[in-house]
Amino acid sequence: MVEIASPLGIAHLPGSHGNLADGAGVKITELRPGSIAEVAAWPGMEGSVRAAIEATTGLSISAEPSAGAVKEARSAFGIGPGRFLAIDAAGGLAEALKTKLALEAGTVTDLSHGRTAIRIEGPRAEWVLAKLYAIDFSPAAFPVGTGKATAHHDILTQMQRVGDDAFDLYVFRSFARSFWTTLCHAAEEVGYQIVD
Repeated sequence: MVEIASPLGIAHLPGSHGNLADGAGVKITELRPGSIAEVAAWPGMEGSVRAAIEATTGLSISAEPSAGAVKEARSAFGIGPGRFLAIDAAGGLAEALKTKLALEAGTVTDLSHGRTAIRIEGPRAEWVLAKLYAIDFSPAAFPVGTGKATAHHDILTQMQRVGDDAFDLYVFRSFARSFWTTLCHAAEEVGYQIVD
């Protein structure tokens, strides 16, 4: 598998930044998953698509909107009606999903080359994200495993809560540097650490 170069370039500055009076409120990391795939169901075939995702990843996703699951190096979540994003630290997920999903049930698109994955975690992660998105980030409204598809200034973001204070954000690769810079600016107030 060929490793895809980071689109962040000079914007990726490892270290601590911003207001560090109380320490870094968040940690921001560029993730490098081996696979990012979108799975879309044909009308009425959402159950078959969820079953294919479970058979391939071991992740069970309920029929609730935005439902998802996280387990070790894999995650999956709803990003729209009948549409799911599936992620694996290893490569080959799109191909594996295609072998489990019948053509009459839906489609699989490999997005590994077209998305950048960013994790923001820490006690102030909700605070920082609330500056950018009009979403209720409280654990009751956005529990671990669930996902959302939204936008900040026309930059589509598909996000999943992967821990109590951790969110994975997926943005178009062509907007990654601009989005990363915006996220870092939003985190300056609480202090942030960029992990290499």
